[in-house]
Amino acid sequence: MNRFFKYALISLIIGSTLSSCFKDNDDVFAGKSEINNFIYRGMNAFYLYKADIDVLANDRFANQEELEAFHDQYNAPEEFFESLVFDRSRTDRFSVIFQDYVALENILAGNTLSNGMRFGLVGETGSATDVFGYVRYVQPDTSAERENVERGMIFNAVDGVRLTRDNVSSLLTQNNYVIGLASLNSGVSTSNGIEITLTKEVVQQDPILVTEVIDQGTQKIGYLMYTGFLSQFDEQLNGVFGDFKAQGVTHLVLDLRYNGGGSVNTAIILGSLISGNPVSDVYSTEEWNPDVQTQLQTSNPTQLTNLFKNETNSGTVLHTLDLNKVHIITTGNSASASELVINSLDPYINVVQVGGDTAGKFQASVTLYDSADFRRSAANPSHRYAMQPLVLKSLNSVGNTDYFDGLIPDIAQDEDFENLGILGDVNEPLLARCLDDILLNGRSSRYSSPMVSYDEIMGSNELEPFGNEMWKELPN
Repeated sequence: MNRFFKYALISLIIGSTLSSCFKDNDDVFAGKSEINNFIYRGMNAFYLYKADIDVLANDRFANQEELEAFHDQYNAPEEFFESLVFDRSRTDRFSVIFQDYVALENILAGNTLSNGMRFGLVGETGSATDVFGYVRYVQPDTSAERENVERGMIFNAVDGVRLTRDNVSSLLTQNNYVIGLASLNSGVSTSNGIEITLTKEVVQQDPILVTEVIDQGTQKIGYLMYTGFLSQFDEQLNGVFGDFKAQGVTHLVLDLRYNGGGSVNTAIILGSLISGNPVSDVYSTEEWNPDVQTQLQTSNPTQLTNLFKNETNSGTVLHTLDLNKVHIITTGNSASASELVINSLDPYINVVQVGGDTAGKFQASVTLYDSADFRRSAANPSHRYAMQPLVLKSLNSVGNTDYFDGLIPDIAQDEDFENLGILGDVNEPLLARCLDDILLNGRSSRYSSPMVSYDEIMGSNELEPFGNEMWKELPN
């Protein structure tokens, strides 16, 4: 059975334990406040931090009327949903609700409205307000590629308006806009008068951005720039490793510096491709809220354990490299499933993390629809609201989790926005640092971080819904 369905069906199993007033979900939650009732029912059943939200207690409301009187005080479903989120600034930065689950499904499938320019936003040195943007990479077959936008370009204006900390969201979330290019010197940008018009369109993200096999003396080093854990590309990902294996790759540099996450299942496949652990080894374990955790432990505790894999979901044998060491490039933009790979491999092989601290997201979510079992097939036809709340946290095989401040690199190396380099090129600073470490077998190298201390504020991921998430696989 699809793992998502198994988790969704838990809500039916634990229904009797939630509260005496919620025995018949179909009948009890019919009424004028359908959306808010759905929100409460889903968060009450599944929310990871349920125990920290008083109003989600199973005995909080004596009857349905009390519940509806409580949530009627909120003007919109989004406002009610937000009231049920725990510690938004630190603990739960990621639970979301969508008015249209079709839009959510497209995002989870990697189909997004994008102009193809993936960027970061940095505070201008010496200014409390001004911001400049830098291009991280460009997606193929997009407006940005057609307009010859390239990695390393600097821009500091949109539609003729200087970028500031207050206006970046409104300016850069438009469907069409004009960027004003600039030069950068010691963290200060200067406009150069060149403008580029960009148009957003529906784009299917291909997460396999760059692959290379680098010859370094007698060594063959595979390089993979991977930008998102999308399950529909698992076969292509396996093919990349098949090519690495055929070329005799003995070292791997996995570049996750801009990877905001995605599918847990794909994260397990990627980790398995790297290390080749037997399928009896624990990749990660899951911790849900106490109600769900108890039911899972009672009914089938193996559901709480994710094991390494030796094949894709379609049955293709994995082309594992069977490495005992891997270099993984990270920044503060490496989140969720990216961190899951690092954390899960760490007990088994030597994971050399190069770059910056990761984002600090160890929780995963599932999609909840307004139906009796929270599945899509029987969703309430009167609205299209769906939720993606945090429902579990991941632990590696030795129990490491709760890395709120991110995973700390073994080799610290910040990106230099005045010298970003070309992804996959041996002279690109972070890749060069990895290659140097491989060559010296872990001894100290000559590289150092840039002289300028940059204040990176956010990136294009954070300006998009669900940009840095980790989720269980969706149903077919």
